[in-house]
Amino acid sequence: MNQAVILAGGHGKRMKAEIPKPMLKIIDVPMLGWVIRACEAAGTERICVITGYKAEFVEYYLNGKYTTALQSEQLGTGHAVMQAEKFLREDTDGNTLVLCGDAPFMDAETISSALELHVAQKNSVTVIAAEIDCPKGYGRIIRSETDGIAAIVEEKDATPSQKKIREVNSGAYWFRTADLLELLQKITPQNAQGEYYLTDTIKLAIESGRRAGVYLTDNQEVILGANTRQDLLMLRETARRNILNKHMDRGVDFLSTDGVVIGIDVEIEAGTFIMPGTIIRGNTKIGRRCEIGPNTLIENTVIGEGCRLNTVQAYDSVIEDNVKIGPFVHIRPNSHIKSGVKIGDFVEIKNSVIGEQSSIAHLTYVGDSDVGKKVNFGCGTVTVNYDGVSKQRCEIGDSCFIGCNTNLIAPVKLGTGVYTAAGSTITKDVPDYALAVERGQLKVKDGYSLRKLKNRLFSGDNKEKKN
Repeated sequence: MNQAVILAGGHGKRMKAEIPKPMLKIIDVPMLGWVIRACEAAGTERICVITGYKAEFVEYYLNGKYTTALQSEQLGTGHAVMQAEKFLREDTDGNTLVLCGDAPFMDAETISSALELHVAQKNSVTVIAAEIDCPKGYGRIIRSETDGIAAIVEEKDATPSQKKIREVNSGAYWFRTADLLELLQKITPQNAQGEYYLTDTIKLAIESGRRAGVYLTDNQEVILGANTRQDLLMLRETARRNILNKHMDRGVDFLSTDGVVIGIDVEIEAGTFIMPGTIIRGNTKIGRRCEIGPNTLIENTVIGEGCRLNTVQAYDSVIEDNVKIGPFVHIRPNSHIKSGVKIGDFVEIKNSVIGEQSSIAHLTYVGDSDVGKKVNFGCGTVTVNYDGVSKQRCEIGDSCFIGCNTNLIAPVKLGTGVYTAAGSTITKDVPDYALAVERGQLKVKDGYSLRKLKNRLFSGDNKEKKN
């Protein structure tokens, strides 16, 4: 069986991060998550993740899905792989892929093609390499006469002619598992840091008569990693650009990509138009012919066709076809906005169903409510769903007309076609086709404000005299 060991124990001190470096996010997924996804897509699903600094963060993220092994001391890449010895010995007949958890752009095609070459050439180890224009800082690949690999020379040890080599080590390798176990026992810390380098296994393999090969990938981005916040920003911008290009290739249109960030799992149908300042993340799906933005945030929400969302925040909800929302609207989790609904400015919807072709024009809160078809909400309506102890639901029937500044005190039910008078506070169920008026009796006290005004004016005169 083929398997993978992912090195994810790094601290990343230059990041000044309080979590392991591989747990820092690229768009909306940790770097480690990108690497795991590449393995899964390539069919390499038996994985051991090497943890280290604040291992509990990685353990929590993996949630028991994959094996982990703790590297309690940071003694190099070779030492990190040694911690997976038990995992490796469980299946020694196949091959093992070693990847860096902070190099997020390894892709499934590279993994699969490198394995194919590794097996075909009967290599003990196959180094995944990339050819780049500016190789400074990377280990150079020194080819053998048989087109295998003779050595990997680090920048500080390279001769002037070797520094001109553009083929560099990505830090990813395929090993024959049995050979990897044997080679790990032979590497020694021959450096001032006292660290065990995984690259030493290549020299040892060659010296023992085994073949070491190179797979040259077309994906230059597999070499990219992050040691500083500047590096991390570069990775995020690279990922952002790649994702936007993918959506454009599929027919999604952008007025401008300024401030537009789309998550790795987002699905958008052709013909949809994205405006600047839009962030779409999580398991969001958007249908055809929508217009999203500007300045809109959508997370884990399904949006139908022909919708228009302008300056909206929507979370964990469903929005059906031909819905118009915004500006300045908050759709909170577990809301279902049905087709043809119109929601205007400064409206909040929470854990509610809004029926087809209903209209909530402005300045309204609808929470924990089931709203029927063709309902009209006047300005300032509130469903009062919380009594300080528990939350209750309101039920509003089809074709109701809710007057301005109506308070619906849950639990309350309005039948079909109910009208509520402006300023009413509805505390009881209302039958079909009734008008509900619930106001206090108006009382007028003549001269009341005149006395107040005189006192205020007199007080002001006294202040002026004192000054």
